[in-house]
Amino acid sequence: MLNWAATFFIIALIAGIVGLTGIAAAATNIAWILFVVFIVLFLISLITGRRPRV
Repeated sequence: MLNWAATFFIIALIAGIVGLTGIAAAATNIAWILFVVFIVLFLISLITGRRPRV
């Protein structure tokens, strides 16, 4: 998921440089949403991750 967020961020940067502001804004929003979902899932996996049985 982090890979997809980085991909959309790069697309947004390229679109912004070229001047396609609508595509850049959409790609930035998608990248931001994917990054937030990644962080939430990462934190959940840290909290509920595998623990050694005693």
